[in-house]
Amino acid sequence: MDRQPATLSLTPGLLQSVWSMASNLRRLSSWAAGLVVAALLFNAPFAHCRDFVAEPRASSPITLHFVTWKADHPRAWDEAIQRFEQVHPHIHIKREIAPHSSTAYHDLLTQKLRNRDVSLDLFFMDVIWPAEFAAAGWALPLDEYFPQNERENFLPATIASGMYRHHIYGVPSRIDSGMLYYRKDLLEKYGFLPPATWNEMVRQAQAILVGERTAHPLLRGYSGQFKQYEGLVCDMLEFVGSHNGSFLTDDGRRSNLTAPESLQAVRFVREQIIQQLATPAALTYQESESLAVFLQGNAVFHRNWPYAWGLGNDPRHSKIVGKIGVTTLPRFSEGRSTAALGGWLYGISAYSRHPDEAWAFVEFMASPEMQKHFAIHASLAPSRLALYADPEVLHANPQY
Repeated sequence: MDRQPATLSLTPGLLQSVWSMASNLRRLSSWAAGLVVAALLFNAPFAHCRDFVAEPRASSPITLHFVTWKADHPRAWDEAIQRFEQVHPHIHIKREIAPHSSTAYHDLLTQKLRNRDVSLDLFFMDVIWPAEFAAAGWALPLDEYFPQNERENFLPATIASGMYRHHIYGVPSRIDSGMLYYRKDLLEKYGFLPPATWNEMVRQAQAILVGERTAHPLLRGYSGQFKQYEGLVCDMLEFVGSHNGSFLTDDGRRSNLTAPESLQAVRFVREQIIQQLATPAALTYQESESLAVFLQGNAVFHRNWPYAWGLGNDPRHSKIVGKIGVTTLPRFSEGRSTAALGGWLYGISAYSRHPDEAWAFVEFMASPEMQKHFAIHASLAPSRLALYADPEVLHANPQY
């Protein structure tokens, strides 16, 4: 082959362009039961945390209740919260850990907000939730805390995702983009470069499965998210989009899944990937289950988000440390690589009795130092532009 290996480079320009496309597709959430927004496609010092975190007005001991979902890298979160409490000794953070499913987490969180639960102070928001939460009066407007000059340090479209009717309700924590992970050692063993197309990926996987059948009978060609939940919507949007199809018509009013381009992509996934390359249990897999298959060494290719890079290279979680490659998602021959792009934002409950203290926590966690910490120690892609030029961040995340 004379084609060069594909590489994944999450440059600020690329991220901004796909986030802009994601904003245009946010109307998909109402059509798909609020499930998805999609688009095409660090041991850090903490000595200066006081310089950028505003001190809250109160000084008596208080407890802030932070509702979030189960962290993929809990140690990174434990260290971050411990550091915040050292800087603000009168504030204690009590976390309520929701299920590791954005759909289940959304249900839990909205139930609390509908009940105007005053014990809820802070929460994580998926990128498609700010408008819903703002329209319902659940999220506190952050305009007075989060001025325009500070917003300019973030990817502009991540800021736009937290806006509703000219007010801002969320502070970007990180961004997510679908990626193709692969067994670098197996591709090299059989003389393959990372696949540029889905058909090429299928051919490579089939050849490797034949060659490894005796030595590794549990090996599968592909591990992805095929359970009926939000993750399936993300995965299928990537397949459909990379075949020049779409979920919605251009006016956003009707389903476009019966268009030939969309149908062909769906059939390919069912017939070539699910039936030929995946285990039958794949129809029950969310991110964590599909990642476990890959990290056990039982899949050649795996689709996931940036966080999987850190887990895949951590010997506490992975049996294939040093054997993993990552690249852009493949395309169909007539299409282009398409990745679901999302992210998470910090929000403050409109019913919180401690909004100033809650803001101190949000500002601390979204600071350059803490985003660098999460990028290095949890492989979470930053929402701050400058960190994509930080040598320590790039060393820990060569895929950027």
